[in-house]
Amino acid sequence: MTFQSINPYSQQRLKSYRADSAAALERKLKQADRAFTDWSALSLAERVGYLRRVGQYLSDHKGSLGDLITAEMGKTRKEGAAEVEKCATSCTYYADHADMFLADQSIDIDQHNRAFVTHQPLGPVLAIMPWNFPFWQVFRFAIPGLLAGNVGLLKHAPNVFGCAVAIEDVFRQCGLPGGVFQSLLIDVAPVERILDDKRVRAVTLTGSGRAGSSVAGIAGRAIKKSVLELGGSDALIVLADADLERAAETAVKSRMQNAGQSCIAAKRFIVEKSVKKQFTELVLHHIRQINQGDPMDDTTTMGPMARPDLADAIERQFDESVANGAKSLTGPVLRNGCNVQPMLLDRVKPGMAAFDEETFGPIAALIEAKDAADAIRLANQSDFGLGSALWTKDLDRADRLARQIQAGSVFVNGLMRSDARVPFGGIKNSGFGRELSEIGMKEFVNVKTVWIEG
Repeated sequence: MTFQSINPYSQQRLKSYRADSAAALERKLKQADRAFTDWSALSLAERVGYLRRVGQYLSDHKGSLGDLITAEMGKTRKEGAAEVEKCATSCTYYADHADMFLADQSIDIDQHNRAFVTHQPLGPVLAIMPWNFPFWQVFRFAIPGLLAGNVGLLKHAPNVFGCAVAIEDVFRQCGLPGGVFQSLLIDVAPVERILDDKRVRAVTLTGSGRAGSSVAGIAGRAIKKSVLELGGSDALIVLADADLERAAETAVKSRMQNAGQSCIAAKRFIVEKSVKKQFTELVLHHIRQINQGDPMDDTTTMGPMARPDLADAIERQFDESVANGAKSLTGPVLRNGCNVQPMLLDRVKPGMAAFDEETFGPIAALIEAKDAADAIRLANQSDFGLGSALWTKDLDRADRLARQIQAGSVFVNGLMRSDARVPFGGIKNSGFGRELSEIGMKEFVNVKTVWIEG
């Protein structure tokens, strides 16, 4: 089997990749198993030294690596370079804080007994990662995981296998021992066998609900730790006292960056009735400033969607929503292959695809709320619970309302995003477990109690 890397803007073939054979997979699993023994035996300071080198390498090569991202999945050159730089800064953050995050914790017992908690690695961890942030999704797992002493096995999305190979090469160029991080060039079929293998100790997945359910089931049967990030239908709530100009500008940036292909993008704009007309006009103004086109052109502000089937899906969601009563404020779908113009739907209600489903593309939904309580109700009327945003000038009320929103994160008067300093993950159909921060680093460690008497 071979996999094709296709430029989504031009539809030109970039490169072909031959799938790993069963024998090649076995060699990689053996190498990961051996590498774990040696890598986990290194001091934390030694592992930190390696990861600092990785961060510097990423920063030094963000232009070329960013262009690879652009070529394979279509985000703009600016977005691609920024993604690589985010990986670099996260290397520095974890290198600076790993000692504190992984430090032994003493527990007072009594005068005759003492105890402490230590954090030890599990072993090889399989990472099943998506194409939309082909570097950041991988590094936000790999950086804390490797620093904790685990080793990584990456099953990347086939349309970004060039990125998968490049990421493995980054670690190799920075001197990490062979087998500490390996890319598996495979499709879905071999995943179950790999997860069943006793040498693989845990799995992390970012992807669809269907994929998450399948992987969690396999991991559960094998009694292995899993972390799932399964996307969302994030609400951006705009109350009547909000700074409407800033809220509208941020809403459009959140929804349309990366051609709308972000799990934590603001997808449902839930706006109090009294300011909805003004907010809508501001949103339309900012949408009209978007220049959709060739992502390698520095004047382009939004590139194509990553694959034709993804553009098909967003067009279906648009058509179904309009057929059920939504109103398009940007006209019909304007599409050329993977190149889809940004869209804004009004009068969106529960029961419509634009409300109920995750819309993974450049389409935003406007939803009217009677008041703040109604806005919270509508935000929570979703099977997803990843991120959310709340816009109001009353910060005391924001504190109260943020606690009522059913999501893994709430950003008040700001852009929804992932950041190495804070936990990232969701509830309900958005998955379980957390990435990033100290909490994310400890998802894949053995939290071991040591009790000493005498």
